[in-house]
Amino acid sequence: MDRKIIHVDLDAFFCSVEELLDPSLIGVPFAVGGNTNGRGVVASASYAARQYGVRSAMPSNQALRLCPQLKFTHRSHHLYSDYSEKVMAVLRDYTPLFQQMSVDEAYLDVSDLRQSAESIARQIQARIDREIKLSTSMGVATNKLVAKLANDYGKSQVRTGRPPHAITVIEPGKEAKFLAPLDIQCMLGIGPKTAEKLRGRGIQTIGDLAAMDEKSLAPFFGNYALELKEKAMGISHSRVHFEHESQKSCSNETTFNSDSVDVNFLLDKLRSQAEKVGYRLRRDGLAGSVVQIKLRYSDFTTFTRQKELGILTNLDEEIYAAAADLFLNNLIHGRPVRLIGVGVSNLDSPHRQMGLWDDAFQEKSKLANAIDSLKDRYGKKIIQRASQLQKSKEIGHNGVDE
Repeated sequence: MDRKIIHVDLDAFFCSVEELLDPSLIGVPFAVGGNTNGRGVVASASYAARQYGVRSAMPSNQALRLCPQLKFTHRSHHLYSDYSEKVMAVLRDYTPLFQQMSVDEAYLDVSDLRQSAESIARQIQARIDREIKLSTSMGVATNKLVAKLANDYGKSQVRTGRPPHAITVIEPGKEAKFLAPLDIQCMLGIGPKTAEKLRGRGIQTIGDLAAMDEKSLAPFFGNYALELKEKAMGISHSRVHFEHESQKSCSNETTFNSDSVDVNFLLDKLRSQAEKVGYRLRRDGLAGSVVQIKLRYSDFTTFTRQKELGILTNLDEEIYAAAADLFLNNLIHGRPVRLIGVGVSNLDSPHRQMGLWDDAFQEKSKLANAIDSLKDRYGKKIIQRASQLQKSKEIGHNGVDE
């Protein structure tokens, strides 16, 4: 029996939330992330802005050159998370075979449901329209790969300056025919440099790739050649994972409006990020044993460093202690920092081997959970450190959380 997979993607999610909360933005070229000073990058561009060529991950100074009237806006991260969770709750109602890929993207395996996948996709889309007032687009196919590419293709065909709100269905047995005319770079796993090399060999489309033998593909892809050829033919056996099976890390990073050499400010930012990461891990019932930091200097030189803790943790203080240690041991003093971030990986359900008299971890966990409850009830800013309150008054260091 053919599988029935639905790929769900929220249309310009951050911008759609902004338009929902501020209807005056509808039809206006604007971006979430970045700013009018040209610092930072665009996290999401409205469909009106996309008409000018503005895209996500584009530096804001480039976006302003393309669209001088571009507006910038950014709300608290938790607002976007709240809307994402509302959408994901709807998706979970349809099947336990649900895999969330990001705040605005997920897969559903509805193979066990009697209705057609297209019918289920239309029900889900209508329900999200009605209950949450956000636009979604969907791809329907027999596997995750083709469902994703179908959704990307369907969205790309709508150029009205409005959310595409598309549902694109690839019938069983027609996967290779659908993929064949698509540009080679549409294939997941093929980046710009590889695509350029393939085009130099006359391979322009996914169909061209599918027609090649494994031996000819080996110089480009090595042991991955056979798998890539199968994917080009629309064959993929990747399954839809349960909930947290595919979640490998949790992180938070910030791009500053102005570069900073202030070590104390940067440590305060690390602490704040560690608290956000710890909160998300506890909320999701996860903990990790590897802490990582990311630093980007003013010349865009970027490096990451990580530390194996030997224990699983989701406690703010333990995450911060490891991050601060990595930061202080690797920072080039006097060199302006543009971006800083903290992450935790190697995730699992929280558990820890305890000594007979060691109850400190349990006490810290109880305190963290109590603080989380206050934040959930009264807002994330109900409890702040004195140093954070002082820094929030300073001008010039505030940045964009990503």
